[in-house]
Amino acid sequence: MLWVAFAVVHAVLIGVEYLGGKQGSWDVDQLYSWWSSQAATGFAIPGITDAWVYPAFALLPMMLAQVMSVAMDYTFAWGLVVTAVDALVFGMLVGRATSRGRVTAAWFWLIAALALGGVGMFRLDALTVPLALAGSLWLIGRPWLGSALLAIAAWLKVWPAAILVAAFVAVRRRWAVAGGAAAVSAAIVAAVVALGGAAHLFSFIGDQTGRGLQIEAPVSTLYLWLAVSGGVDAWIYYDEQMVTFQATGPNIDAVIAAMTPVLIVALTAVAALGAIQVWRGAAFARVFPPLATALVLAFIVFNKVGSPQYGAWLIAPIAVGLVIDRRLWAPPALLTVVTLAITQLVFPWGYDALLVLDRGMVLVLTLRNVLLVALFVWTVVLVARSRMPQASVARSLL
Repeated sequence: MLWVAFAVVHAVLIGVEYLGGKQGSWDVDQLYSWWSSQAATGFAIPGITDAWVYPAFALLPMMLAQVMSVAMDYTFAWGLVVTAVDALVFGMLVGRATSRGRVTAAWFWLIAALALGGVGMFRLDALTVPLALAGSLWLIGRPWLGSALLAIAAWLKVWPAAILVAAFVAVRRRWAVAGGAAAVSAAIVAAVVALGGAAHLFSFIGDQTGRGLQIEAPVSTLYLWLAVSGGVDAWIYYDEQMVTFQATGPNIDAVIAAMTPVLIVALTAVAALGAIQVWRGAAFARVFPPLATALVLAFIVFNKVGSPQYGAWLIAPIAVGLVIDRRLWAPPALLTVVTLAITQLVFPWGYDALLVLDRGMVLVLTLRNVLLVALFVWTVVLVARSRMPQASVARSLL
């Protein structure tokens, strides 16, 4: 039944994109195919000959889909690549389906993917989720391999670095974790430099820090309501360079400048809390899942960018939590599914209404952002109570 559900969910996610005019897969259909075709013709290689919003390693899966597009539509090829990677990790997660925790995590993954919709599959983030999940599950038995997979995911999109930090804090063989990540990073850096991309190796960091406030980001909620109320100093505009809609309003430059330091402080504070709990004797199984989830949520809640596919990041750490303790992690898993479903309602189905500042859609987006903050607080509390007896933690939070 799990494998039947896996096939159905992936078929639905791909099929809805074509029936819905590829609303959720616009980036793949237009940008990814364009970037990879430029690289294939030698006209320009993103991340190598030009600065890019992603690490240069992210071009690799785009090029794989480009090769496959000789025989099929590029977007469909991307969907097949994601499905293949998902299948490998799904098989590893489920095994022979003898573990209730792993089976529960597998069902959660499928339901969460369906709740988020096509945007979760047709972005680079779709490849980082299975890599992050596999890496997390292998951290204890194979820390070198686990951290290597997490590092590969982080060189596609930065967010799995949050799970790497949690792994370094929680795993006893932390230098094996550091070694695996360092080996992968060194290999990728050497390859990019050898191809002539040294000047653009970290260009993606500058592109991110220089961005404005994307309208879906939690920090933008206040500016959306100022615009809805008719404030002349608040509105939505389209950033052609970043290919996204952003919000502006009073003191916007100060807020933009403050968000990156605030994000760093939040990540540091959560990591420090986890380190204190580990130093006081908290076990890996108790501290790693909430610490990884809290760090990922910090990446989302305190980010200037709030792209809908960011919701997919939550699947991996929460699935790990379900593998370890189904009862404790069932409520945040359910809340995550609700949050992802609301995210899909906002994008792509209600996005046009959001762009004209429809009050109802702004309210829906606000609810989504409130739920993200609630999840963040919940997981931070779990980290803080990671030394309590398991049953006591469950009773205190349910």
